[in-house]
Amino acid sequence: MSIRKNKKIAVIGGGAAGFFAAISAATHQKDHEVIIYEASGSLLGKVLISGGGRCNVTNNSPDVTQLIKGYPRGSKELRGPFSRFAVLETIQWFKDQGVTLKTEPDGRMFPISDSSQTIADCLINRSKELGVEILTRHKVTKIIKNNDGKYQLFFGHNNEESSPSFDQVILTTGGSKASLKLAESLGHTITELIPSLFSFHIKDPRLTDLSGVSFTNAKLAIHCDGKKHQQTGPILITHWGLSGPATIKLSALAAKELFHHNYQAALTINFTGDMNSDFILAQLNEYKTAHPKATVAKVALFNIPKRYWSKILEISSAKIKPIWSDLSKKELQALVLEITQATFQIRGKGIFKEEFVTCGGVCLKEVNFQTMESKVSPGLYFAGEVLDIDGITGGYNFQSAWTTGWIAGLK
Repeated sequence: MSIRKNKKIAVIGGGAAGFFAAISAATHQKDHEVIIYEASGSLLGKVLISGGGRCNVTNNSPDVTQLIKGYPRGSKELRGPFSRFAVLETIQWFKDQGVTLKTEPDGRMFPISDSSQTIADCLINRSKELGVEILTRHKVTKIIKNNDGKYQLFFGHNNEESSPSFDQVILTTGGSKASLKLAESLGHTITELIPSLFSFHIKDPRLTDLSGVSFTNAKLAIHCDGKKHQQTGPILITHWGLSGPATIKLSALAAKELFHHNYQAALTINFTGDMNSDFILAQLNEYKTAHPKATVAKVALFNIPKRYWSKILEISSAKIKPIWSDLSKKELQALVLEITQATFQIRGKGIFKEEFVTCGGVCLKEVNFQTMESKVSPGLYFAGEVLDIDGITGGYNFQSAWTTGWIAGLK
C-alpha cells in the first residue's frame, strides 16, 4: 500500500547543494514528495571534477570562527548555519553512509578512495533510498507563484511544459545568469556576478622561462581601492604568470576589487613568507662574513629555488659580483627587496578550471539564514552558489553547499 505524500518539494539543480537539500528534505519531511530537476543530462558535474577528480569535500576546520575565515563573502551569514551543521557534521554524515574522509596536510579533506565518483554515488544512492525522484534534462525556464501560494515550474524554450504545483521550491542552480533570473523573477535582488578563484596573468622578465618553479610558503599582497588583501602559502610560476593555492585564494579575497580595475593591479610578494627585510639583510650580511669567497649564485638561500635565485641576482645586478665579499651594501639591500618586497603587475586573469566559482548571486539580506527561506517569497528556499556566498579554494565552497542544503531541507 503506497503512502500518500502530503506536500510536494521541488529542488531545482542537481549539484552538491541540490542533492544535499533533497536528502535533507526527504530525511526530515518524510511525508513530502521530493523531486530534483536537473537541466543537463548528467548529475553532480562539479563534484566529479573538483579536486582533480578526487572531490575536496570540506576543509578540516571544526572551529566555526576559523571556518568562516574561508569565505570572502558570506562569512557573517554562515556563522549561524555553521553552528548547526558544519565540518564535523559533514564528516559524520558521510561516515554514516560508509564514506570515510581523510585530511591532507593543508586541511583539505577527500574520500579515502581518492575518487569523486565515491561522493557522487553516495549522494545519488542515498537520494534514491529516501525516495527522491531525480529528473535530468528538465531545464526550468520559469517559475510562477499561484494565488494559493504554491509554485509552478515551466520547462522548454517557450515554457510549453509545466509541472504540478509545489508547496516548496529549493533553488540550487549555481551562479549562472540564466539560473539567477529565476530568483529575480520572484522578486529577489541579484548582486553583481564576478569570477572568483583564478590565476594571475603577469608578464615579467623575472618569471620568463621559469614555468613549473614553485615556492612552498610565499606571502602575497594586493593593494586595491584602499584595501589590502593578503595570503600566504604555495605559489607556482606558469607560462602566463602565477598560480598555486595562495594565488588562487588571494584571487577570491580580492575578486571584486580586481574586477572593477579590469584585473590590473600591483602584486607584492615576500618569497620567504613572514621573514622581514631587516632579518633577511642581517642573514645576508652574516652569510657574507662567514663565506666571503663563496660564489653568490652557487647557493640559493631562504629555500628559494635556485633557478629563481639566479633570476633575482640578475635583476639586482648582484650576478656581476661573483663572490659574496664583492657585494656592496647597496647591492645587498637591492637583493633584500627582491626577496621580500618584489612587485609584479597583474595584467589579467586566467581560469582555475577545477573549481570555477562566481561571487555574487541572491542578495543575502533577502534570505532567512535560520531556514534558508526567502524573505521575499515564502516557500522559496536557497542553497549553494545561487547565493552571494563564495569561499576560497580548499573545500569551503562544498561545505557551504552541504550546510545551506541541509538547512534548506529541514522544513
